Amino acid sequence: MSDDTYYNAFEISPVPAPGPDAVPPEPFRGIYGMPAFVNIPTTDLAASVEFWTRGLGFFELFSIPGTLVHLRRWAFQDVLLVAAESVPEQPPAMSFSFSGVLSQVDSLVEACRALRPDAVEGPRDTPWNTRDVEVITPENARIVFTAAKPFDPDTQEARNLEVIGITPPGETPGDNERHA
Repeated sequence: MSDDTYYNAFEISPVPAPGPDAVPPEPFRGIYGMPAFVNIPTTDLAASVEFWTRGLGFFELFSIPGTLVHLRRWAFQDVLLVAAESVPEQPPAMSFSFSGVLSQVDSLVEACRALRPDAVEGPRDTPWNTRDVEVITPENARIVFTAAKPFDPDTQEARNLEVIGITPPGETPGDNERHA
């Protein structure tokens, strides 16, 4: 693996640099070609919209009544709730993750537990330097809210990342032009 396998490209992400004073971006209301999104079947669009908006912090971008609701948080965090005859009885092993900032973790946990007391696991810290909360939505989707922790070069998490060639932003100059 060469030294230029990974490069700093944080400027293309709406996710702020981790830190104790990281501020989440405003909800993004622009229309764009979505590079990725998730479709979630639901038997109750209204209940699903309530959980996703009040619990997970999404907002309704637009809807096709009785058929589909397009939810969003930040840019590139798009969810399509789609009317369905049924939903799985059990959550799948697969999950959908979306990023936030550390200051949002506790309020998200509280909001989701207020709506569905047994739907939340965590928060828990990961070996890749995030704090994650797993939520099972009314549609039995497994959603992970993940927030980067401030980078501390003296932690095991930092050593885990360094071993695979990932260095903290700002440590090496961005060279996105060469990779674009």
